[in-house]
Amino acid sequence: MKHTNRDVLGKGIKYLLIAMPLIVVGPSVIFSAFNNQDKPLYIPILIGGIVVAAAAIFFIFKGIITVMNALFD
Repeated sequence: MKHTNRDVLGKGIKYLLIAMPLIVVGPSVIFSAFNNQDKPLYIPILIGGIVVAAAAIFFIFKGIITVMNALFD
């Protein structure tokens, strides 16, 4: 009978907890950039928002894969 690997499960939950604030911050930074298109920092803020949103997606997938490995591996 297989048991859940608690260390790997904890690591997966940490990845998901890292993703939680990034899920909110990324789209709000992108929205802020699009509302201020006439400002000189429009492009750097937009790129930063896209990077934060991509990091959120990365941490979500990495967390889900890690949790699934802990439960079913």
